[in-house]
Amino acid sequence: MHCLHNLLLNTDSYKASHWLQYPPQTDATFFYVESRGGLHDRTLFFGLQAILKAYLTTPVRHADIDEARDLFAAHGEPFNEAGWRDIVDRLGGHLPIRIRAVPEGSVVPTHQVLMTIESTDPAAFWVPSYLETMLLRVWYPITVATTSWHAKQTLRQFLQRSSDDPEGQLPFKLHDFGSRGVSSVESAAIGGAAHLVNFLGTDTVSALPFAKAYYHEPMAGFSIPAAEHSTITSWGRENEVQAYRNMLRQFARPGSIVAVVSDSYDIYHAIQAHWGKTLRQEVIDSGATVVIRPDSGDPVAVVHQCLELLDEAFGHVVNGKGYKVLNHVRVIQGDGINPTSIRAILERITSAGYATDNLAFGMGGALLQRLDRDTQKFALKCSAARVAGQWIDVYKDPVTDKGKQSKRGRMSLMRHREYGGYRTVQIPPGAQDLASVDAPAGYDEALVTVWENGRLLQDWTFAQVRERANAERI
Repeated sequence: MHCLHNLLLNTDSYKASHWLQYPPQTDATFFYVESRGGLHDRTLFFGLQAILKAYLTTPVRHADIDEARDLFAAHGEPFNEAGWRDIVDRLGGHLPIRIRAVPEGSVVPTHQVLMTIESTDPAAFWVPSYLETMLLRVWYPITVATTSWHAKQTLRQFLQRSSDDPEGQLPFKLHDFGSRGVSSVESAAIGGAAHLVNFLGTDTVSALPFAKAYYHEPMAGFSIPAAEHSTITSWGRENEVQAYRNMLRQFARPGSIVAVVSDSYDIYHAIQAHWGKTLRQEVIDSGATVVIRPDSGDPVAVVHQCLELLDEAFGHVVNGKGYKVLNHVRVIQGDGINPTSIRAILERITSAGYATDNLAFGMGGALLQRLDRDTQKFALKCSAARVAGQWIDVYKDPVTDKGKQSKRGRMSLMRHREYGGYRTVQIPPGAQDLASVDAPAGYDEALVTVWENGRLLQDWTFAQVRERANAERI
């Protein structure tokens, strides 16, 4: 989609007129991003680096300005042609802005500043606002990563209760099934990579080149051979067992894992008659782990019933924590999975004496698509402007919704070096920069400058992002 590569068109229509709307003698502005609450009480910061690399590393060109000028003229909006020409001629097309943010992978409570955007050139004070539309889209990878991270905490809790190897099991417990359920391949890549901050399992292929291109990760995720309904049902109902046998012959090797959807007709019959009797010895002799996938019905009841039937057929061992671990087989549930159903399923099977080792999950729409900017109430707002040489607070405080009250002044984020708590602090109006601001006792600066005047100053690796995210626990 080459037509979408022009940075000047990566905005909202009304932004084109905003340079005319500030008070006379305005020569600097300051903006910030926060989650104003929402479903979760903290968010995992991820995805800004990819946005910066994708959209800001290429300097603006006169050809971009020509295209934007003509489009906005036909569209009915004024356009700051002179201002953009100045940026190209005087600054080489590099936008005069500074962006500071928490390191990617940080897990920060809501209502705290996560990143700030400020102008660095008096003649281009209007640029941060122009970029709001593009930069605020960081809400999407943050919200996906946050959903995934909270699911990870639930899975960790049940693994610690019921598994002999909680941390070893955890990375593959939640698999990304969401690629076909999102609006574009770009969304799949961004959201899929956000999930992989927390886990290693995915079927969203586009996430892999994304993590490599923007975060230096050679291979961010892994998958296994797995059946779909068409590859099973193409054998015909009368040959269902042959379809399963073919899966074993094609993919079941000592130490391998193969997943087989088994509810095209009757999941309980498939387990009892086909897997539990006809193919039982072939499964055992293969040396593989065969993962049975139900795909319909009430997930809580169906998963429990499948585990009971597989237990009858293949038996189990009791682990060091007193929970049953099935021999040779596992279950993966990918239908109807969301953070709430994951907890409900795990409560049921744990109460029945089964270790979380027996089960993995696949999450699709609830992971990558069933969310929006209001899931975590993300906002990017102006909080300060310098007018006639004086910094003034800029804020909104609507009487009809106090939840939309915005922060005021220039600000930064501090983290307590011992307890890890965060505090958003205001920068005094007279301060020239952060170096002249005294941090509260026990606190250190938590924001780092990641972008300044056309240059990326921090280039996090995916491994660094993962390490930060995994270090945070509930």
